[in-house]
Amino acid sequence: MPDTNNGGAFIDSLRRNNAKIREDRAIAIAEDAQLIYKRETEDLSLMIKKLKREQENMLDMSPTDANSLVLASDFDAKSFVSKDLELAVKIRNLEIKLELAVRRYQHLFGGNLNL
Repeated sequence: MPDTNNGGAFIDSLRRNNAKIREDRAIAIAEDAQLIYKRETEDLSLMIKKLKREQENMLDMSPTDANSLVLASDFDAKSFVSKDLELAVKIRNLEIKLELAVRRYQHLFGGNLNL
């Protein structure tokens, strides 16, 4: 016959009251949600940085090395403008999403995010 007076993790778990079980579940749910929210904001911040870098790299008109330049006849202004605006819109949309995500994170979990 098992010694139920000595305790142990299994017996202790079975003896927990309803409030303690709910508290443990609440903590687990909150920790999971907070971690995912934080990762999402970090991912958004990283995507913005990458897109800004890509946009800045479009200004590099030296295709092979620092001494070469794109010939005026090889430059496609329409394509440049189209891609630049496309990147600008993506960046702006991600900035809005990041701003909202940070605000919601702070509301839901308190504290600040260091991005």
